[in-house]
Amino acid sequence: MLFSHHLKAQLLKTEVTFTRADSLRGALSDERSCFDVIFYDLDLRVDTATKSISGVNRIFFKVTERTKRLQLDLFDNMKIRKVILDDTLEVPFTREFNAFFIDLKTPLAIDSKHTLTVSYGGSPVTGKMLPWDGGFNWTTDDEGNAWIVVACQGRGASLWWPLKDHQSDEPDSMRISISVPDGLTEVSNGRLRSKTPLRGGYTRYEWFVSYPINSYNVTVNIGKYAKFYDLYINGADTITLDYYVMPYNLDKAKKQFEEVKSMLKCFGQYFGKYPFQRDGYKLVESPYYGMEHQSCIAYGNQYRKSASFDYIIIHESAHEWWGNAVSTKDIGDMWIHEGFGTYAEVLYVECMNDSAKAGAYANGLKKRIKNDVPVIGPYDVNSEGSGDMYPKGALLLNTLRHVLNNDAEWFSIIRGIQEKFSYVTTTSADIEQYISFRFGRDLSTVFNQYLRTTDIPVLEVRLTDKKDPTMMEYRWTKTVPGFNMPLIINPSENNSAYITPADTWNKSRISQPLVDVFKKTGLLFYINVHIDLEHE
Repeated sequence: MLFSHHLKAQLLKTEVTFTRADSLRGALSDERSCFDVIFYDLDLRVDTATKSISGVNRIFFKVTERTKRLQLDLFDNMKIRKVILDDTLEVPFTREFNAFFIDLKTPLAIDSKHTLTVSYGGSPVTGKMLPWDGGFNWTTDDEGNAWIVVACQGRGASLWWPLKDHQSDEPDSMRISISVPDGLTEVSNGRLRSKTPLRGGYTRYEWFVSYPINSYNVTVNIGKYAKFYDLYINGADTITLDYYVMPYNLDKAKKQFEEVKSMLKCFGQYFGKYPFQRDGYKLVESPYYGMEHQSCIAYGNQYRKSASFDYIIIHESAHEWWGNAVSTKDIGDMWIHEGFGTYAEVLYVECMNDSAKAGAYANGLKKRIKNDVPVIGPYDVNSEGSGDMYPKGALLLNTLRHVLNNDAEWFSIIRGIQEKFSYVTTTSADIEQYISFRFGRDLSTVFNQYLRTTDIPVLEVRLTDKKDPTMMEYRWTKTVPGFNMPLIINPSENNSAYITPADTWNKSRISQPLVDVFKKTGLLFYINVHIDLEHE
């Protein structure tokens, strides 16, 4: 998702009492961990007149623990008509908040494979401020044509379709079939397989997603779209680029979307190949600001640019690598999605300009940080941490880059994360341990400092003696116990050097005035530097 400084401050939680409903939504309970989803086959009809949907979802799954009870999820305002096991047996279910439970007479055996077919319908939640609150948006375009979209990150895909709505379990692939009134186009994730006329004035669009996909990325876009396409060719790799826009914006889109190619080139250089090449890349114009729907990115930036680039194209496309390919198991670890996504903006500026402008862009992120809530949120209750995950997560990564001070190795680590963790779900702890391993040093205190506290490290520096201006003392304050992050001082100069402060005073000899030595350090690392020139 995008950082909301462009429209409205993100809602942050300082004191929250979690409920049974939160646990049902966010916890990987026994009723959820006992099965692994393999494939979803979602088939829906969208009635634009009544603002309702109806259809079925066939859930293919493998049993991982012997069980007689399974949890699925669907908002309680949606009606479940029936649930069928293995295409033959109608099974009972009970509802609790936005979850429902399947109770079987005979346990399902470990490693056995089954299907549950859920028939349902109703009027899904309407989002009042997409993409931040989640829901359907039933609106019209500038020419009065129906324009219907959905975004559901955070709130949950179960607001509009029945599934195992837990971020840890992605299907290996998925079919999405959406029937819409004739004259409208429907765009979802993956490749379009067929377009079939139906009785009653409807047309069915069938899409196939050939990669694992997180449930909140599954989307519907219905409108009177104009389509154009392009190709991005890089060596032996070819990526199809499909664009769906309002016809009256076609000329603007053809010009604005040229930036997609430079984005793919830069991110391919830093992160590795585009991770969904079989499914292609799509931008779909949306009446809301934007969302990183996998291979089907919602674009609502109205063809504007800020900071020399189109924020939605760059930030939301970065999520194809960070959030869609590399996905977290729990929304509490969303900094992996948003911190890396925001850091991608910094790298794009560097790629298109130079390191000086990228550094200025990175330092500009500091003013957005509140440091009121830790970046990592509570687990198992579907709760994000602070909105600081965007800028503070990016600055943590920028800091680590300069701690390592070896760009070849740094970007090897970044690409290594993509290679190791793509198409599976992971945790912040997994990523932290991998980076530490590649650094060859324990960075746990660094991650704890920036992700699990609201304090920014303070480097205190002072002269040892006014009569000897070449000797200084330094230490860390406002840090977690054992904080051991090294710093490079006087960077980009011939006499640059590393220091490793502790929470007690250490000494070092310098060759220039303190202010000159540390003036660049404070720009490369997300720290506060306090210099005392009066110390005796």
